[in-house]
Amino acid sequence: MPKLKTHQATVKRFSKTKTNKLRRRKAGQDHFNSREPGKTVRNKRRDIFAHASDAKTIRQNMPYN
Repeated sequence: MPKLKTHQATVKRFSKTKTNKLRRRKAGQDHFNSREPGKTVRNKRRDIFAHASDAKTIRQNMPYN
């Protein structure tokens, strides 16, 4: 079986925590944020965890990271 190549776009978007959870940034932070309420803008600054149903696919794309 050949080695799996790491999917670089996945590595850039996700990071593993110490307990092996996958952390990601919230979407929609680029522009048009002035029309959002302040509460939404503040919440977008936080990292969130990837959904458990997507975790298996994400881990397959980043096997060595």
